[in-house]
Amino acid sequence: MESFDKAPGFLHTGALSPTKPTDHMPFATPIIVRVDFDNLAHARDFLTLLDHYAHHPMGGGTGLSPYAKAHLIERLQDRLDFVALLAYVDGHPAGLINLIEGFSTFSARPVLNIHDIVVHQDFRGQGIAKQLLLAAEHIAHERDCCKLTLEVLSGNQLARQLYEKVGYQAYTLDPAMGQAMFFEKKLPAATQAG
Repeated sequence: MESFDKAPGFLHTGALSPTKPTDHMPFATPIIVRVDFDNLAHARDFLTLLDHYAHHPMGGGTGLSPYAKAHLIERLQDRLDFVALLAYVDGHPAGLINLIEGFSTFSARPVLNIHDIVVHQDFRGQGIAKQLLLAAEHIAHERDCCKLTLEVLSGNQLARQLYEKVGYQAYTLDPAMGQAMFFEKKLPAATQAG
């Protein structure tokens, strides 16, 4: 598998080149770029889209905390296990996908988790989420990942339909044992003040 940066349609700037709309595709494909947190426009657009998602009921409905807004970029900058992609339409930030690499002990290979995916409400219905998912798949191949994972709220029917359409399915090892469930336990941050 060739590298994502060398894949057909990927510009040297780190962007997927737009295609011309057709009868089957009424909107142009977004330009997708890897986030460079040293690029102030990328950092701004990253935070704007992530906060947009966090304000939506599917993202918790409260927006990013002041702590997250102040520290997220610096905390992510040096992480080699994190990749973010921004989708631009006509120069406007339209979508974001955040990817975090983990590791499968059963496969002895990396796993790429889609931690967040958001399309700004002004750009929904244009196939941007699908393009971001395909770009994430390129990166997973590039990193020799054995699979991609994501979690989705059971009430988010549109997202679930898209994920199933592009090949995602509920995780099971043995159907008799049922589907995997995702649990969390929140912990206080040792360095967070307020």
